Amino acid sequence: MSSKKDLNEKYLSFLDQTKDDTHKAVNHLNDRVLIVDGLNTFIRSFAVNPALNEDGLHIGGMVGFMKSVRYTCDILKPSRCIIVFDGKGGSKRRRKIFPEYKGTRKVKRRLNRNVDWGTAPADEQQSMKQQMGRLIEYLEQLPLTLVSVDGIEADDTMAYISQQLLPKSDVILMSTDKDFLQLVDDRVKVWSPTKKKLYNKQAVLEEFGIPSRNMLTYRILDGDKSDNINGVMGAGLKSLIKYIPQITEDEDFTAMDLINFVNNSDSKIKLLENIKKSSNLIKRNYLLMQLYNVNISNRNKLLIQNSFASCDEKLVKFKIQTMFIHDKLWRSIPNLDQWMTEFLRLERMRKKENDK
Repeated sequence: MSSKKDLNEKYLSFLDQTKDDTHKAVNHLNDRVLIVDGLNTFIRSFAVNPALNEDGLHIGGMVGFMKSVRYTCDILKPSRCIIVFDGKGGSKRRRKIFPEYKGTRKVKRRLNRNVDWGTAPADEQQSMKQQMGRLIEYLEQLPLTLVSVDGIEADDTMAYISQQLLPKSDVILMSTDKDFLQLVDDRVKVWSPTKKKLYNKQAVLEEFGIPSRNMLTYRILDGDKSDNINGVMGAGLKSLIKYIPQITEDEDFTAMDLINFVNNSDSKIKLLENIKKSSNLIKRNYLLMQLYNVNISNRNKLLIQNSFASCDEKLVKFKIQTMFIHDKLWRSIPNLDQWMTEFLRLERMRKKENDK
């Protein structure tokens, strides 16, 4: 009984957190745009969702993704949803800067420990490929904008859309990647699907003690283990706040400001000495992690713009129903019509815009 009470209190608290955003008037297609980090969402769903269909096939990555996006649309009520995937060879640019970038990111066997891959019809890697391919087929029947450009990572595409293509829109970036927190401002927010938390400027400051405008400087020092990017020794959050208080102020404190600060300091504090010796690492991490002004060629910008401007997306209900029956997904999505209601709403928004 108490757990149910705790869950209700958590849900009410969440609604209170998001009410200012979801109650704003939405009259145009790009008023409030949800941009989803596709691969990030798929891998997370694949890893935690053990769902099988009646044939014993693992479907957790596919249905987990669809349910997660639908849930987020239901909670945040975007006027439009854009799904962004890494393009082929997307990591190439960053690997030129740092050859070990994402060097440890290989698909490990037993990613989903809740599935018996010894008896399942497909092993883990094969299942991921099959589910990802089928997921794209489902997404193509929904009123969603799909964007994937070869040579560009999803992070860069999402940042470019939010900063250059939607400069006046309210934007919500859906990902567990902390790098996106550097983009949080008065109109850009980050939705964490694992924490069920919407990060605005106040939420970032409360959790990290650092304003979002200085999150990039913190991330440069901290590094990113998931991308195999090492940081500065001893540059933990508490130490940074204690010895470099400028990073906590509501004024820009850039990587260059950081380097100037430590070079002009005569303090013998170990952290500051480590930062002094790590200027090349700091510059490298800046090139790898900054998303304010992403390095995208004009040709690729045009490709992103063309995908972004597409008006062909619509809900093809009978194809969804046909695939749903073929894949035997009724255990995971017991009420398909109810599941599609949010996508019907998004389609009405798109039709409304096209009729103008």
